[in-house]
Amino acid sequence: MQVTIKLPAPLRDCCGGMESIEVEARTIEAALAAASTQHPLLQRHLYTEAGALRPDVDILLNDDVVRDPQGATTLAPGDTIAIAPRGATGAAAPATARRTTSSTGATPDGARATEPAVHPSGLSQEEIIRYSRHITLPEVGWEGQRKLRAARILLVGAGGLGSPLGLYLAAAGVGTIGIVEFDDVDLTNLQRQVLYGVDDVGRPKLEAAMARIRALNPHVEVVPHPVRLTSENALEILAQYDLVVDGSDNFPTRYLVNDACVLLGKPFVYGAILRFEGQISVFGAKDGPCYRCLFREPPPPGLVPNCAEGGVLGVLPGIVGTHQALEAIKLILGVGEPLSGRLLLFDGLAMRWRELRLRKNPNCPACGERPSITKLIDYEVFCGLKPSSEMEDTIPEITPTELKARLDRGDRLQIIDVREPYEWEIANLGELGARLIPLRELPEFIGELDRESEIVLQCRSGGRSARALRQLREAGFHRLLNLKGGILAWADEVDPSLQKY
Repeated sequence: MQVTIKLPAPLRDCCGGMESIEVEARTIEAALAAASTQHPLLQRHLYTEAGALRPDVDILLNDDVVRDPQGATTLAPGDTIAIAPRGATGAAAPATARRTTSSTGATPDGARATEPAVHPSGLSQEEIIRYSRHITLPEVGWEGQRKLRAARILLVGAGGLGSPLGLYLAAAGVGTIGIVEFDDVDLTNLQRQVLYGVDDVGRPKLEAAMARIRALNPHVEVVPHPVRLTSENALEILAQYDLVVDGSDNFPTRYLVNDACVLLGKPFVYGAILRFEGQISVFGAKDGPCYRCLFREPPPPGLVPNCAEGGVLGVLPGIVGTHQALEAIKLILGVGEPLSGRLLLFDGLAMRWRELRLRKNPNCPACGERPSITKLIDYEVFCGLKPSSEMEDTIPEITPTELKARLDRGDRLQIIDVREPYEWEIANLGELGARLIPLRELPEFIGELDRESEIVLQCRSGGRSARALRQLREAGFHRLLNLKGGILAWADEVDPSLQKY
């Protein structure tokens, strides 16, 4: 019988860009096998080398999560199988504190404004006018606005999602907003991160975000956490807040936030974006599933591109971030139906929303009946971004100036650019003999590479090329170098005429 298999965005390239494929099968296992036969590039994304379904592959049947995709579930004509989509990821940068402020308290910049005479409701006259459209809502009223004023919400990240979150939570009158952020404002941020302007480029995001929120609503206290969230500080920071809103862009932070919230008994509002698609849910609410109930394990490194690699429409984080803000406000007010137990999917190109039903997994390692996760772990190791022993993962590097000198003296080098074709069109080292092989296609071209000559792997900034180097090393290549800083560093150190992006 014929059934439909819906593909998430990262897998569509394996099937000629198709969003779904039709196969003849009587079971889910047979359907996935048929899909892999029709489209061989799906094989490595769905199955291990031993032929078993990958543990990070999550399957839904008619929008219900399937706990045992390789079981004997019988399909009916017209059934729809969906491979659960993953959100975007990116490599985390090293932590660099931008201020001498303590990560556990407010600075004078984030302090509340001095209040005039207070109404019996506890709100000042200025606040009553400011929030009058809230107060007239029966679901909010005086009591609801007081709840918002007393609420403490933590934003993990002040980027694409954190921008609308910070603005709308502050505008709504959330009394205390904590922000975890350690990055600086970059020109590429301005396409979607509406907290910032041209004058903020080069400025610490946290500093600029606090100033913008203070200008929007001086009644809000902003608590800065100028650090990278890690297993060492997460429990201490998250414990200070009523709920967490995750605006991060990488899998280690998502799993860290989930596990910390489960251990602390706090809900968190999840959001993810990539290209034209977004996801929103609430995890860790009372009796509801957590992030691991849906995504048991992270995908292999490199399978899901981050926004720098895959792109993102600038308006998309606004759409997803405002939905996250709405869910956070509903949780504080205790009104409406939160997205706990539901995953909301948005397709901007089709302007279509889909809702997937999620159930709490009794075998979940974080929130199940017998949880095995009782403390925070090293999430970069868990997500495959580094081995358990960093000493075993030394990445040999070459700087742009060193590479230029070796090319000038005629050394035999293969330069392999593992970016995407659209990135190659922006800037490339083709005149120097570089060859484009996107990271996702590298396994298909390993046989064409010269094992005798030295290979230099290159990408935008060095992250993807480091992953490519590991892949080639596992395939038996030994003469490998990673271009430190990628083509951006080449533009800075060797050829300023190259277009940066």
